Amino acid sequence: MKLAFIFPGQGSQYVGMGRQMYECFPVARRTFEEADASLGFTLSRLCFEGPAEELQHTMNAQPAILTVSVACLRVLREKGVVPDVAAGHSLGEYSALVAAGAITFADAVKIVRKRGQFMQEAVPLGAGGMMAVLGLDVPTVEEICRRASDAGVVEAVNLNCPGQVVIAGEMQALERACVLAKEAGARRCVPLAVSAPFHSSLMRPAGEKLARELEQVAMADLRFPVVANVTADFVTSKEEVKRLLVQQVYSPVRWEESMRRLIAGGVQAFIEVGPGTVLCGLLRKIDRQVHCWSVQDPESLEKVLACLKEVS
Repeated sequence: MKLAFIFPGQGSQYVGMGRQMYECFPVARRTFEEADASLGFTLSRLCFEGPAEELQHTMNAQPAILTVSVACLRVLREKGVVPDVAAGHSLGEYSALVAAGAITFADAVKIVRKRGQFMQEAVPLGAGGMMAVLGLDVPTVEEICRRASDAGVVEAVNLNCPGQVVIAGEMQALERACVLAKEAGARRCVPLAVSAPFHSSLMRPAGEKLARELEQVAMADLRFPVVANVTADFVTSKEEVKRLLVQQVYSPVRWEESMRRLIAGGVQAFIEVGPGTVLCGLLRKIDRQVHCWSVQDPESLEKVLACLKEVS
């Protein structure tokens, strides 16, 4: 059975995440200690104790989610569970690349903290945001964004699953797009609890800063293929990785296409590795025929190990 690991992105963080893995598995404990040492502050305490407001800050949430994901990944490896392929949603692509051996965890955790900082700095606080449009297809949402663009920048940026498209841009344009979406039959428009219009063209300055940082990072060839957000296709060479990570900051996350690419490539089972269960929820809306389980604590780990025995 072909297995994919999928890794969550920003928004999946919660206070207490990773604590039980830290307490139960030495390899998870070492992962948090490595993150603390690389960053020069106790990220582990922020994950375990909060406060929630500080954990939600982009430059904290990104390395925190990555660390919990890699801790879970390493525990799975110790249990003999390894993927054939991987993908990650936005920030989660870094976790997928760590899993595939393209980038070290120590480098990744530092890079994603800077990535979070650059993304936050690209647009003044309160000037931009994101909104999930529920109940419309991608072409309809893209047309709505075109029509709303006379009020400012607004773009379809997370193409998550049938009936769920996230848009991002300047606040006035987002509000205009929401009105148009409801007129077109959208069930709801849900503002997201984020502080910037991620993956929109407004993030291009962040991409330029990230490119300079990535120049300093050593990349290795991937041990197994990773599907990139930008192309919704497999990346196999280290040369492609940096270019796509830069583009990813200001390009749409083509998640539904990415999952369909994995399924078309023969993947029958998925494990969401890290905090939350958002990606399994999206996958159920994309294809109910495949298995999807999540691993974020010892209890969910045991369930997944049992399920893998049943289907293998």
